[in-house]
Amino acid sequence: MAVIMDGNGRWAESHGLPVDAGHREGARALRRTVEAAIDLGVKTLTVYAFSTENWARPADEVAGLMVILGETVDRELPDLAAQGVRTRFFGRRDRVPDSARRKMQGLEEATADRDRLDLWIAFDYGGRAELVEAAHRLIADGVPAEDVDEAAIAARLSAPEIPDPDLVIRTSGEKRLSNFLLWQSAYSELVFTETLWPDFGESDLREALAEFARRQRRFGGR
Repeated sequence: MAVIMDGNGRWAESHGLPVDAGHREGARALRRTVEAAIDLGVKTLTVYAFSTENWARPADEVAGLMVILGETVDRELPDLAAQGVRTRFFGRRDRVPDSARRKMQGLEEATADRDRLDLWIAFDYGGRAELVEAAHRLIADGVPAEDVDEAAIAARLSAPEIPDPDLVIRTSGEKRLSNFLLWQSAYSELVFTETLWPDFGESDLREALAEFARRQRRFGGR
């Protein structure tokens, strides 16, 4: 399962709060949703936290998001680790502040032996950039054109271990993928909810899973 966590800014605006408050509330929603996913038997959850395009946001908002990343690693994710959650990040790291990058790596190392749920966090990630980088790796590896197939590309994605999501959920009412898991979501079922991400919780997750259960997946067949 994958989630495009959208609506933090609109949530903050609707509550008369600064945008950072919406992002912090979104971090709490992430913890709440992961705990609900554990209870519902989900084994892999991939979330979209910060896109390659998000750097175009106002500088003060981006700086605040980097601070909140560190806070989330310190305050929200360790309790999930105690519940058996393994956390890994994927996307670029060279543009992330050193302090946050060290915390990301430290959490990955500390949770490497957890196996109740795999939490993948896309940070400074973009689906198109991922495919371009996969092409660069194919060339660097000297793969002949006749040997380039889906398996060769999939093996060179940012995090090849992530299973293709059966379900992609997007909050806040927007109905697009926004450059998220373009390769991996080719046959994912898509569920869109009007709920803003900071308000998302177990009932919303159950509703999305119920909608998914009603779908008939054909994968191009009849």
